[in-house]
Order: sequence, then C-alpha cells, then structure tokens
Amino acid sequence: MFEGAYTAIVTPFTKDNRVDYVKLKELIELQIQGGMDGIVPVGTTGESPTLDNEEHKKVIETAVETC
Repeated sequence: MFEGAYTAIVTPFTKDNRVDYVKLKELIELQIQGGMDGIVPVGTTGESPTLDNEEHKKVIETAVETC
C-alpha cells in the first residue's frame, strides 16, 4: 500500500511549550523539497503523549494541508 521513504516528523514547540505550527510547516516543506514520499506526524518521535486531543488533531490537519 505505501511505498518509498517516510520521515517521522518531529512536532516543534515554542519556548512557552506551545506547538509551533509555523515551524512545523517549514519542516514539512523541507521534507517535500528533499524528495520524501511522505511524513508521519505525531507517531514515533515521542511528543504525542504531551499533546492534548485538539493539538494532536491540529498537528495532523496542518501536516495534511501542508502536504
């Protein structure tokens, strides 16, 4: 079903511990420019437990929209 290389993208945070959606978009754009076939948000880099349900949803929405 899935083929190619996928990056487990980190969720960046600001200094006041909020999700940095601007930086998240920049990181995703870098992966796209680098030729990655896909990304895996909030899945494997450890920050998922620190996000509430709304943040988790918004990170995924941001990733989908940016891709």
